[in-house]
Amino acid sequence: MSELVTGEAVALELRPARLPSRALAVLLDLAVAVAVYVAVTVALVASTASLDMAAQTALSIAAFVLVLVGGPIAVETLSHGRSLGKMACGLRVVRDDGGPIRFRHSLVRGLIGVIEILMTFGVVACIASLVSARGRRLGDVFAGTLVVRERVPVSPTGFVPPPPPWLAGRFSGLDLSAVPDDLWLAVRQYLTRMGQLDPRVGWAMAERLANDVAARTGAPAPQEVPPAAYLAAVLQERQAREARRAFEGAYAAGRPAVEAPPMTPPAPASSATPPGQPPVRTPEERPVVPPTAPSREVRPEASRETPPDGRTGTGTGFVPPA
Repeated sequence: MSELVTGEAVALELRPARLPSRALAVLLDLAVAVAVYVAVTVALVASTASLDMAAQTALSIAAFVLVLVGGPIAVETLSHGRSLGKMACGLRVVRDDGGPIRFRHSLVRGLIGVIEILMTFGVVACIASLVSARGRRLGDVFAGTLVVRERVPVSPTGFVPPPPPWLAGRFSGLDLSAVPDDLWLAVRQYLTRMGQLDPRVGWAMAERLANDVAARTGAPAPQEVPPAAYLAAVLQERQAREARRAFEGAYAAGRPAVEAPPMTPPAPASSATPPGQPPVRTPEERPVVPPTAPSREVRPEASRETPPDGRTGTGTGFVPPA
């Protein structure tokens, strides 16, 4: 990996292309350029047969310069550093600060490439790439560019081995707040790659990391526990605490702070009644009257009028004789 520092003081880790991949990309580009040059030459010879020898020679030189020199320059400029061969090999030409190249970078690389690739059959370019720490040829040195790999093989995700079952919950009382994040990262990287290390080197690294963790927690590592098992158990305890804290925070955020009172059905709205009339009651508001036994209809007798002299008579005004 090559660490490049951009203008904004950002460190970029790029993987420079090595000589085999660069040589293969150059061979592919030359094969395409030679094929195009042959096709252009045949077309020129067929179309300029009536011209003199000097004109044919001038056209041949112009075709050589345009196809074998101007063609790669134009392709790299328009594709931002990706020619046909570099696209096939997963390479790209970038500036020293990691940015895309421009016309001047492609021009310098192309002009110097004529000398170190075409005229010397690539010998100078191979020697310069082998001597350079980042595999740069002379054209890259003068242009301030670098050929990097775009397709980087993805490494499998590291698996952190679990601690032994008899260590589960043993370090639940440790104070892990003073352990920095970079130390946790180093412990995790060691646990994921300890199978690839030499046993003695891996044991020494585990002891050093275990001592660092024990110094930050304030409790010495148990002597009967292997350093790798101690690191795995402590890392599992930290992950368990973070998981509990995350779930508790999510539960507290989703629970309402004050429970709402139970909802009561609203009272039915009564229609407005004009003044002087009894309010109209709905069937629910009317009083329930218990049913009674049916009664006979009593007809009232005819009222009798009593005259002033005390005689009684019917209501028709007829007075019987005394």
